[in-house]
Amino acid sequence: MKYSKYVIPGALIVLTAIIFTSCATIPDKAEAVSPFKKEKYLGKWYEIARLDFKFEKNLNNTTANYSINPDESIKVVNRGYNYVKEEWTEADGKAKFIGSDTIAKLKVSFFGPFYSGYNVIALADNYKYALVAGKNLEYLWILSRETTIPENIKQDFLNQAKAIGYNIEDLIWVEHTKS
Repeated sequence: MKYSKYVIPGALIVLTAIIFTSCATIPDKAEAVSPFKKEKYLGKWYEIARLDFKFEKNLNNTTANYSINPDESIKVVNRGYNYVKEEWTEADGKAKFIGSDTIAKLKVSFFGPFYSGYNVIALADNYKYALVAGKNLEYLWILSRETTIPENIKQDFLNQAKAIGYNIEDLIWVEHTKS
């Protein structure tokens, strides 16, 4: 089969456009927190629960630390202990707001130009606890400023996630036994 010299480059352009536009999304029925105060969100967060995926497989003691980069993007440092390999792992990334920085709808990248959705969809106790949705129903995190979360807030976050369509039975509950 013979292709025009324009078909493959054109297909690559369309594919690239799809990748870059689809990476900055939020699940249906989810809404990013607004108004959002990025300064209050900065600092260290402990991962309480997550839907597991390949980049966090076998990790416990996971944390995320957010700070401001010189270009006003958010510096992201994720850290966790791989209990299978018995070693710490760390990933540095960058997050940018999609639109206004008063809406908690961001895109995050750990791999150059490739971004994925990062959406704070619930906050509790003055930025002490957060529910974060990824770009679709495969990504969800419950975060806390400490290694635990009160049961009432946990249940509230689980109810919100379930109403959006998340399968909360698949959540991994993270252990925090190392520092």
